[in-house]
Amino acid sequence: MAKKLYVGGLPYSTTDDELREAFTKAGAVATVTILMDKMTGRSRGFGFVEMENDEDAAKAIEMWNGQDFGGRKLTVNEAKPMEPRAPRSNDGGGYGQRRSW
Repeated sequence: MAKKLYVGGLPYSTTDDELREAFTKAGAVATVTILMDKMTGRSRGFGFVEMENDEDAAKAIEMWNGQDFGGRKLTVNEAKPMEPRAPRSNDGGGYGQRRSW
């Protein structure tokens, strides 16, 4: 079964293909996603690599966690499920609120 890994500390210039190529050295890679900033279109410096199986994922963590990648030290570990966020509220902070005096 595929296992998703969190990869932090990526150089902002890293592409999905470069990350895939690096992690392929540890085993079969299913997917690669580098998160991009919505406003600037620039990498946020982290992403996710999904390895085909648990053994390849463990090997990738051992191989890449704490290692230099493009001049930056990577943090690689098993990705945690995203926790639900509380709904955002607009409590009159001045964004789109009309005030009646």
